[in-house]
Amino acid sequence: MIRRYGVTLVIEPAKIPLPEPILETIEQVIAFEKIPLLQQFSYTDSYNLIMSSARRFAADTALEFLLQGLPEEATQRTSYTDLGVQITRTANLLHRLGIAPNDAVSIILPILPQTHFAIWGAQAAGIANPINPMLEAEHIGEIIAAAGSKIVICLAQSAHSNIWEKVLAAVKEYSIVETIIAVDVNGLTQTANTGLSDKLVTVLDFDASIAQESGTSLNSGRQFAADQIAAYFHTGGTTGRPKLAQLTHGNMAFLGQLMQVYTAHMTYHTVLCGLPLFHIYGVIVQGVAAFSVGYRIILMTPSGFRSPIAMKNFWQHIDRFQVQQFSAVPTVLMALADIPVGDADISSLTDINSGAAPLSLPFELNFEKKFQVEVGNGYGMTETTALISRAPAQQPPGSVGMRIPYSQIRIAQLDGVKVVKNCALGESGVILVKGPQVFVGYKSGADNAKAWIEDDWFNTGDFGYLDAEGFLYLSGRAKDLIIRSGHNIDPELIEEPLCAHPAVSAAVAIGMPDPFAGELPMAFVARKPGVEIDSKTLLQYCAEEISERAAIPKRIEFIESMPLTAVGKIFKPALRQRITQQIVSEHLEQAGIKAQVNVMLEKKRGIVAMIEAVDKSQIESVKELLQSYTFAVEVS
Repeated sequence: MIRRYGVTLVIEPAKIPLPEPILETIEQVIAFEKIPLLQQFSYTDSYNLIMSSARRFAADTALEFLLQGLPEEATQRTSYTDLGVQITRTANLLHRLGIAPNDAVSIILPILPQTHFAIWGAQAAGIANPINPMLEAEHIGEIIAAAGSKIVICLAQSAHSNIWEKVLAAVKEYSIVETIIAVDVNGLTQTANTGLSDKLVTVLDFDASIAQESGTSLNSGRQFAADQIAAYFHTGGTTGRPKLAQLTHGNMAFLGQLMQVYTAHMTYHTVLCGLPLFHIYGVIVQGVAAFSVGYRIILMTPSGFRSPIAMKNFWQHIDRFQVQQFSAVPTVLMALADIPVGDADISSLTDINSGAAPLSLPFELNFEKKFQVEVGNGYGMTETTALISRAPAQQPPGSVGMRIPYSQIRIAQLDGVKVVKNCALGESGVILVKGPQVFVGYKSGADNAKAWIEDDWFNTGDFGYLDAEGFLYLSGRAKDLIIRSGHNIDPELIEEPLCAHPAVSAAVAIGMPDPFAGELPMAFVARKPGVEIDSKTLLQYCAEEISERAAIPKRIEFIESMPLTAVGKIFKPALRQRITQQIVSEHLEQAGIKAQVNVMLEKKRGIVAMIEAVDKSQIESVKELLQSYTFAVEVS
């Protein structure tokens, strides 16, 4: 049920849509919270929440899958009834294979209907562990081992993907895996899965195997609890081991039911999913939350936003399926800004959710004007089940919205894991959060040492501040700060004006190594197609636009395209690696030293410059020349 302006309403089909949105002000959020959480939201696990949608929305379309992304290609449709049946069958197969509530199942799949069956079926039987298929085999194996998975669900052998080969390599390295369940997709995979001895591991066909199971109820008879672990999400890890965030059934169910409240004023809705289903946003916001409100989800090819064909025809897909909403990262929106709408009718599109990274305000405003659509900026991360704050219909420019109900946001200055002071309104500090969406911790206890403040406040590692109306603003990421001679510089001070320049399509500011200041601000810039501008002009522009003198970049490097992570975030370490290579090479050349320079990114040490001197008598000179840099140097 929902409480609107002091009135309690029960969410059921007869009550939807409500006449207007709710939870648009902090006062409405506070009023909503007067009803205890468990009275407000009765479901405490992902399985029963999805099954309720399977009953409510029955014949409605849950998933519609595009294989290639062509404008007129036939789609594969899954109804809500089918969704419930296939998830239950998957859970029953895993239960028959020995998966218990504390056992993990690693899932290495692109964007497919079967990916949803696997994720939610694994949660119903045990613990789902979605893994990025684009990781290297060694990394995949490390995650499987960290999760303790004895079963892996992955894409069958394919000429279009090397997932199968990487899984085989991982399984051979980590012998805990007993069974591989291969997903065969007509037009994408081949029927013969080669390269693996039957003595090493059992291989099953996903569709054929679940077809033999009952889809009516769970054979395990499992009784769920909100605090049971539902998923292990890989969130990186800089210590040489994978960091796995443990999300509970309560986390999943809370976000799903909260979506019912936020969308209770809407009619039947179609959303487009191009985000990967190993990423928290794709799984939660365009997964269980979308299912809980009966959305039709268009799965835009196995590669999603990475598909050149699908992106070329993107606006045609919006027109064809009458899509009202989609979610994307800023880099995707930047790419879409350069794709002509043509004769496509995109008037159905009402809003876009941007997340995972800050979006330049000038770009956002230009995008909204060009495409006549609202772009909302929410804020969240894996550890908070995708949401910390949500953007209402009306919000101040630059804000990432208000806190979600039943959660708390605290801005503080920290000394290690201790609070030095709570920040006043408008004062920037570290963002701390607690609430029913916050995970229970990382799987490895070693990763939890710095994660929690005063026991139950999660340290996001982000800087931000709150205003008097309860709106949250981000002011940088702790590890993204440029530290120039002890002066902290927020990269957005440089990125915002650069992105506002008419010749610039994207800009990323980082600290370039400097033997005296430690770091100096610089920027990598991608120019708009067909536009010519030189670095001198942009540097002069920055000097005029950036009020903080220490933040004025000392160098601008042009780049064709930004390096991206698998989920579309700009991968700053690769840019730091690139500029370090250039700086070291230039420094040696200026000193008249000939050498081979190779800059690496290591898990434990970070950036490492490996120098091979042509004249071995100059080895000590090289060491002396580079000793003031903060990165590791190896000279031979």
